[in-house]
Amino acid sequence: MKNIMKIIIALFTSVSLISSVSAGELTVTGNAKATYNILSGDINQGKGIGVANEFDLGASGELDNGWTWNYQVQFDPGNTAASTGGSNGQADDSRLTISTDYGTLGIFVSEGGLDTDNAASQSVYGRPTDIGLASGMVDGPAIDSFNNLQYHTPAGILPYDMTVKAAYASGQNNGMNSHNARGSGLENEFGNVAQQFQVTAAPIDGLKLFADYYEEKGAYTHVIQQFEAGSVAGTYSTGAFSFGLSRTLTAPLIQAADAATNTIANATAAGGNAGSARTYTSTKGSVAFNVNDALSVSFEREESERKQYARAAEFDISAQAVQAAYTMGGMTVALSYGQTDNVGYADGIDVEQTLLAVTMAF
Repeated sequence: MKNIMKIIIALFTSVSLISSVSAGELTVTGNAKATYNILSGDINQGKGIGVANEFDLGASGELDNGWTWNYQVQFDPGNTAASTGGSNGQADDSRLTISTDYGTLGIFVSEGGLDTDNAASQSVYGRPTDIGLASGMVDGPAIDSFNNLQYHTPAGILPYDMTVKAAYASGQNNGMNSHNARGSGLENEFGNVAQQFQVTAAPIDGLKLFADYYEEKGAYTHVIQQFEAGSVAGTYSTGAFSFGLSRTLTAPLIQAADAATNTIANATAAGGNAGSARTYTSTKGSVAFNVNDALSVSFEREESERKQYARAAEFDISAQAVQAAYTMGGMTVALSYGQTDNVGYADGIDVEQTLLAVTMAF
């Protein structure tokens, strides 16, 4: 990892020494989305009406040597931070990338996740556990939880259209920092290094493969189990059908209270292993069918198994949803009906969800 960091620093330095930047173009992207969401069952939260609250402001340009750069910042009117007195409408996530002949370099602020646990989803609107229901399902971790540096290999140099991405985060800083920012001072609490690697490939027509590995290291004490996770996923398309399948294994950090005991110290600590879990294993499968150029339907099922480090009753989360989406120009109307069992890994907490969404792309 030290060699990767040296390469990244050297390439950034070379950009500043040999290139000047031209004026870039500004863009605004996003969508206007309105939803009507109904949750019923053991968690009855009634009916909710909402409007999407995010859009991206971007800029791009070219250096004298032909290299290109891209900047993006996301504005989230629903994002609130104590540092701003709880005000809304602030910048949320941002990134700056430089594409060179030798690959892409990037600086990401709460952005740039390389996790692939959800890369295979074929749902035409959204995954069953990611459309307004707090299911409690533990997904694979992503490096975008922290501010991070990344390197991506150039396209076309590896066989089977393979790409490799590496990300490194020093400390647990994830704030929207300005230039000349210092560390957050949290490095000695739950570790001071996180890194993630991703590999994607397309070995044959219609088939795409994904994999990632994540780990945190650093100033942990009395470690019983290191925090790490990995996913493998694949999609296959043939004719009007597309299929997706993924599997993720997550091993949370487990710390002992001291060197002389195996009593778990971080079972309820902030940022710790609050679920008292030894492992989480998630499996997700989905299929979609394009009825015609405008109408698509899909079905997806997600399952998550939690194994605890203490003897206790264990209940797995399962969720499924059938969805339909109809597109008319820049407008998409989607309908989703789903069920989630054992919300929060708790026995018998079952929820039904019906959601209607209207999306205008821009």
